[in-house]
Amino acid sequence: MPKLKTHKGTAKRIKLTSTGKLTRRRAFGNHLLSKKSKSRKRAINRGAAVTGAMAKNVKRALGV
Repeated sequence: MPKLKTHKGTAKRIKLTSTGKLTRRRAFGNHLLSKKSKSRKRAINRGAAVTGAMAKNVKRALGV
């Protein structure tokens, strides 16, 4: 069976931590920020974990 290629679009968006968890950025943080509250913008600025079935698919795309 040939080697699997890394899905580069996924690799640019999702990072693998040293413990094997997947981290991603949150959406909605680029424009139209004046209407969003400070607390909402702070929540958007924090990273998020990829969990469940999506994590399994992402790990396969990353070749982990």
